[in-house]
Amino acid sequence: MRRLPLLAVLLAALNMTQGCREENHEYVANAGELTPTMRTADVTTFVSDSGYTRYKITTPLWVMYEDAEEPFWNFPSGLHLQQFDKDMRPEATMDCDSAKFFSAKGLWQLDGHVTAVNTMRDSFLTNQLFWNRNTRRVYSDSFVHIVRADHILEGYGFESDEQMSAYSLQRPTGIIPIRRSDFGQGTAKSADTTAADSSATQRSRRPRAR
Repeated sequence: MRRLPLLAVLLAALNMTQGCREENHEYVANAGELTPTMRTADVTTFVSDSGYTRYKITTPLWVMYEDAEEPFWNFPSGLHLQQFDKDMRPEATMDCDSAKFFSAKGLWQLDGHVTAVNTMRDSFLTNQLFWNRNTRRVYSDSFVHIVRADHILEGYGFESDEQMSAYSLQRPTGIIPIRRSDFGQGTAKSADTTAADSSATQRSRRPRAR
């Protein structure tokens, strides 16, 4: 599992400014309901919030549907987000297979193999995660696998702050003690990777929460 510091926005809709390296813009004027208004490939973007650079987003493809009844941005090939505090220290990261941002609601929906890591190196693995930029909460109704320094948590239903530092598991199904501190850093990384592989196998056998 990659060590990443959380979520993603290219948000003019959230009054953010951005500087980005991106290629291959395509704009469509007066697009229909199901026609993209913009398509951008190979995007690397830094996003500011309240005058501070808070996010770095990397995605192979960003597609906007601003003329849809419920406008949204689509990231069908996944994305990687790194979140910073006001001093540009990493707070959290998140990766996923695909994502959507519903601009009117300020709501992110991340799908697929979703992996998040906070500054305490707690790793969160699930198949669907939501991030509400208005309430500044992260949550999921799906099966969640959390790897901490001394134990692994599993269960259904999860809620957290944006930094993934204060979180609760609503329906725990298992607690597995581990002692990664007894081993070297390389072993700790290996434990994270093994946990991620195990969780991915379990998630593939479980129905998604709706």
